[in-house]
Amino acid sequence: MPPLTFLRRAGRGALAAGLAAGFLLAAAVAPASALDDAQRKEFEGVIREYLLKNPEVIQEAIMELQKRQQAAEAGQRQKALAEMKPLVFDSPRGTVVGNPKGDVTLVEFFDYNCGYCKRALGDLVELVGSDKKLKVVLKEFPVLGPGSVEAAQVAVAVRLTAPDKYFAFHQKLLGERGQANKAKALEAAAAVGIDTAALEKALTNPEVAATLQESLQIADALGIDGTPSYVLGDEVVVGAVGHDQLRDAIASVRKCGKVQC
Repeated sequence: MPPLTFLRRAGRGALAAGLAAGFLLAAAVAPASALDDAQRKEFEGVIREYLLKNPEVIQEAIMELQKRQQAAEAGQRQKALAEMKPLVFDSPRGTVVGNPKGDVTLVEFFDYNCGYCKRALGDLVELVGSDKKLKVVLKEFPVLGPGSVEAAQVAVAVRLTAPDKYFAFHQKLLGERGQANKAKALEAAAAVGIDTAALEKALTNPEVAATLQESLQIADALGIDGTPSYVLGDEVVVGAVGHDQLRDAIASVRKCGKVQC
């Protein structure tokens, strides 16, 4: 906000505010070099005294700055999402569970070593089971180290070799305790009846790296840097927000096309 408005909002120290505003106005009109040493010291002293007497003004300014930053980030995300919509919702490199022809699509970015993703797994399973019109797209987004990358690579290989068993594999591995890595992922695959020899061969397919690179590209464009993160309607929903909030957001998108009508 303009300096004069900023100072008036405090509502106290009228004299100090007036002096400060005068100096700020002068500073805005004239270059800093136009102030001599005495004027500069007086200007700095007035501002310092005012802020010390009214520290809540700083808090107001910080809150306003955060609000503007959040609004700017939301605007950038919506613009990026509009441009990348086909890639986000309909890329063949995303794994679809639920109803492939659903009227609402929920996209989840996840990491097999993310504790919050593990907690959110039950929410996703319940949503898929209860909402027969929901399409879910799962995107591997390994951000928690080498083990996460290895597990994600195996997951992509599962999609390439046994897509019908992907969700069973996903639940098995994400539901396991301990660090996920290649060995753990192959064990989970074997546990749900997937040929691990075929997976080993599929891991050499360039499509594995291309799939993970696509997820990273989308996440970067949308400002996603943590898991779980969801894309729903025209918004990004960050964090394990819980079943009820996701259910209500899905209902809103179904009703008006937005997370909040």
